[in-house]
Amino acid sequence: MTQTPDTTGSSKIPASAAEIALGWHQAGHGAALATVVQTWGSAPRRVGAQLVVSGDGRLEGSVSGGCVEGAVVMEAQEALADGKHRVLEYGVSDGDAFAVGLACGGTIRILVEPVGGSLPVSVLRDLVAAQQSREQLTYKVNLTTGKGALLRDHYPDRMRLDRSGVEEDGETFVAVHNPPLRLVVVGAVHIAQALVPMAQLAGYDPAVIDPRAAFASPERFLGVTLLDDWPDEAVATLGLDARTALVLLTHDPKLDDPALEAGLRENCFYIGALGSKRTHAARIERMLAAGFTEQDLGRIHGPVGLDIGAAGPAEIAIAILAEMTAVLRGKAT
Repeated sequence: MTQTPDTTGSSKIPASAAEIALGWHQAGHGAALATVVQTWGSAPRRVGAQLVVSGDGRLEGSVSGGCVEGAVVMEAQEALADGKHRVLEYGVSDGDAFAVGLACGGTIRILVEPVGGSLPVSVLRDLVAAQQSREQLTYKVNLTTGKGALLRDHYPDRMRLDRSGVEEDGETFVAVHNPPLRLVVVGAVHIAQALVPMAQLAGYDPAVIDPRAAFASPERFLGVTLLDDWPDEAVATLGLDARTALVLLTHDPKLDDPALEAGLRENCFYIGALGSKRTHAARIERMLAAGFTEQDLGRIHGPVGLDIGAAGPAEIAIAILAEMTAVLRGKAT
């Protein structure tokens, strides 16, 4: 049985910039999307960061942490008036950078697109629909002409690394629109209690699976989706995809193995399993007997987490999240 807390807990995923912009446009307020397309030096926000500006002056998101938002808002209002895109470039001074927590300044380049003008409403609507169905897309736009289009099954390396950027021609910007990251944890144990809030801070939407009611209680995981089904049924309910990390923490093959087999059949970006080297060797033998190949089993990170000498649930959770991040960003060895 799936347990969905009656709460507005912190696991709720905020609306995307595209959703906000579409909602404001449909409500008649007007909306423009500002996107960081390039950065040099110690820029406050990474490429792909977005700010939504409404025609009546509301803001959501950020492109600079406060350094240049005022200027971008003015440009966005002008873009809403004439329907044309703009490419803006700002140098962030050392003083302004220090004010938002950086050691030194940098330069940022920002694309401003008015919804219903250079950015067609149909494109934005399709993007929101794709996000809601957890579909991976890229948005390719020519910075000179302002013409853009949504693409499926393009730029796989950019999507895998979640890395938007300008192509070598200097005028084609590719924005990666991946579904929100998810963390599926099997085993509502102490490590899970530490890992889940850490993962939420890193942008993951967590779900915890454990058929043992004493472990998977709402009191131990406030505001988090809990499933007390058998793990293979629970992961089937949730669905696993390339934006999902699967972490197995029970030490019990009866619980871990069904979820592990499901994860190996899907394209999870990360699979980690708790246990000693001896436990992991036995796990590998069981998976081989189940018909998986050595290549399949090479995807399992076991023992789970980076080897940082972790002791105790919180430190083990840090090691797990660090390894998840390294794999996500293409830095894992």
